[in-house]
Amino acid sequence: MMPRPMHFGVFRALAPVFALTPALAVLAVSIALPARAVADEPPLVAAAASLRHVFPALSRAWVDTGGVRPEVSFGSSGNLYRQIVQGAPFDLFLSADEEQAQKLVAAGKTDGDGIVYGFGRLALLVPKHSRLALDPTLADLARALDDGRLRRLAIANPAHAPYGRAAREALVGAALWPRLGDRLLFAENAAQAVQFALAHAADGGIVPWALVLSERVSRNARHALLDTAMHAPVAHRMVLLAPATPPARALFRFLAGPEARAIFERFGFTAPEATPQ
Repeated sequence: MMPRPMHFGVFRALAPVFALTPALAVLAVSIALPARAVADEPPLVAAAASLRHVFPALSRAWVDTGGVRPEVSFGSSGNLYRQIVQGAPFDLFLSADEEQAQKLVAAGKTDGDGIVYGFGRLALLVPKHSRLALDPTLADLARALDDGRLRRLAIANPAHAPYGRAAREALVGAALWPRLGDRLLFAENAAQAVQFALAHAADGGIVPWALVLSERVSRNARHALLDTAMHAPVAHRMVLLAPATPPARALFRFLAGPEARAIFERFGFTAPEATPQ
């Protein structure tokens, strides 16, 4: 594993480095980031964008137990996976895409297999400026295409965002995917899809339920929960990246425990039965 950064802001400033080949990325960051002791450093967490609202509550609960507040970077699970493979010095990866986490396990980059920490749901987000009906069957989207009420619909990019793939599956099932065509507005991640809808860039969006439960979103939009039969389950898996430091291992165990599980449920995740490693 690469030397850890003096401050996570430095890593963010070096984000373009991780677009390089893995060997060049490791060399560049090794030069830029001096090594230091890790025993008292905050764990560095790569978290799916769908966790943007829940993670602050998790972090506060962890700090209340005496833990060091973690440094968190949010993004699409696919992009975070690529950064980790290219040498980004994360300690934990909370993926919304179980497959990406499992690929890290298979590559020997983790300490253990990790756990599924929750299952996500999709919601149709209809901002106040939109004329779309709050229809969880998505049937009104077809009518809105015909009568001109639907100009753009925001979803996360299916190429690297699991909630984008789930949204695409729901739209395919509703016979809407080929009809929407260039009216689909692809966001870099699920959180950006919500932003597009709220900022009038789109008339609505199909986004993670966990992201529409915040007070800011509920003030400016309504939502309807989609039936789970409309898409495959979105299983979120967390893995501890090797070599695991004591603070990272402690945070992992907390996030896998009952207090964190209750917080995940409060923010819209279905919590599975799981045993911490």
